[in-house]
Amino acid sequence: MNLDVEDLLKIVLVLVIVLIALEIVGMVIEGVAGLLGPFRPLLGLIIVVLIVLWLLDRI
Repeated sequence: MNLDVEDLLKIVLVLVIVLIALEIVGMVIEGVAGLLGPFRPLLGLIIVVLIVLWLLDRI
């Protein structure tokens, strides 16, 4: 299997874009979590309940 240099550069470019996107999403989530303050455990509980309800086909 031979890969051209251009194909490798495209793969690296996609990986860098994914890394930058994950960093931005992480910053946004961190900012929202900072605003929520004491409600962070409650937010986690709500997410767990929504996932369980979705798995049980209640949503």
